[in-house]
Amino acid sequence: MVRPAPICITDLADPEFSEDAKTQIAAMSMLAPALRLEPEPLCAQAIAETGLHDFGDEGFRDRLALLARAFREEADLSPAGVVMVHSQIVTWLKNRLLMRDLLNRHPEIAAIKVERPIVVVGMPRSGTTHLHNLMSVDPAIRTLPFWEACEPFPHESERLVRGAGDPRRERCAQGVAELHTLLPYFRNMHEVEVDFVEEEFMLMQMDFATNVIETMSLMPSYRDWYKATDQTPHYTFLKHAMGALQSFRDGRWLLKCQQHLEQMQPVLNVFPDSTFIFTHRDPVAVVASAVTMLAYRARLFNRKVDPVRIGAYWVDRIESLLRGVVRDHALAPPARSLHVHFKEFMADEVAMVRRIYACANQPFTEQVQSAMHTYMETHPRGRFGRIIYNMADFKLDPGALRERFRFYTDHFDVELESGA
Repeated sequence: MVRPAPICITDLADPEFSEDAKTQIAAMSMLAPALRLEPEPLCAQAIAETGLHDFGDEGFRDRLALLARAFREEADLSPAGVVMVHSQIVTWLKNRLLMRDLLNRHPEIAAIKVERPIVVVGMPRSGTTHLHNLMSVDPAIRTLPFWEACEPFPHESERLVRGAGDPRRERCAQGVAELHTLLPYFRNMHEVEVDFVEEEFMLMQMDFATNVIETMSLMPSYRDWYKATDQTPHYTFLKHAMGALQSFRDGRWLLKCQQHLEQMQPVLNVFPDSTFIFTHRDPVAVVASAVTMLAYRARLFNRKVDPVRIGAYWVDRIESLLRGVVRDHALAPPARSLHVHFKEFMADEVAMVRRIYACANQPFTEQVQSAMHTYMETHPRGRFGRIIYNMADFKLDPGALRERFRFYTDHFDVELESGA
């Protein structure tokens, strides 16, 4: 296989769009003046589009109000950004209504047990996505394909539709195509496809409680609320959502989200029988990749993209995440935890997964091994072209970052990467 040439993104601070993307952005921008990022009209639209009224626990309204205010006052949204944020929030509200409707109609779902999840605890850009997708080929492992993560619970009018004709898949495919038009290099950094596995934060968005919302725009007030608040109730919401989804397709859950790094105690409060897989990579390499992806994505939402501010914000957040895992990793039961280093994982992915399965007491069959090899053959790393990361775009000094993160690399004996 001939690999595409490396790609250097030179327009982070001053985005350039294709003609098709400009047309798409202009069409969205025309809708912005009619939209209000305020709780009542957002909820009213979700109710109108579903015909449902019961959101469940009404405590979400305070978080929705906080988040909507942060988007209005802190995020510096472009007109197209207003439309995309509005659409996202309405979707989260609709998903919440649909979940509540399912539970109201089928109270027996409450008895479904969510047991022994495998929880991947690692930094973004540290191999966690590759591991997540690799393990998801095992039919005994329950994950969320992207289409299901976007719309977890079908409307009653669509419940009889299954397979390739599921309208949720079709809507997801349209959204993926639009994303590729707007951000053609995004899949070079984080592949998004209809059937690729997605993280459970997309379920937690229904409860307006996940730090991944911060990736949409810099909103310090939301960050401060999240960091100061016990997230146990929101992991409980996640568990209820997972149980509801098991009513459609059972399996042992594989969870993976960056916020688990600093939320070990809430995870254990809600999922005390978890197996924890800690992934480790040189944080300097992680920062270079993560801030580039986030700065590139910011053109979807913001009037002005400020790579320097984005870099400073996410260096702080990554440090917070790493301090969390240094502080709390020992909470995980030793017999149900495994530490995976990036270089060792990438040297032999399937051998590492075999170790993970042994730690998790999960059967590793020849069929699973074959499926994983097939996945790697059809999804080689860098097949869309490798992105060249330039820390100078963010005015970040790799040497200073290395010292800043030494508390983590020394604690876990993390191998430092040359060129990072």
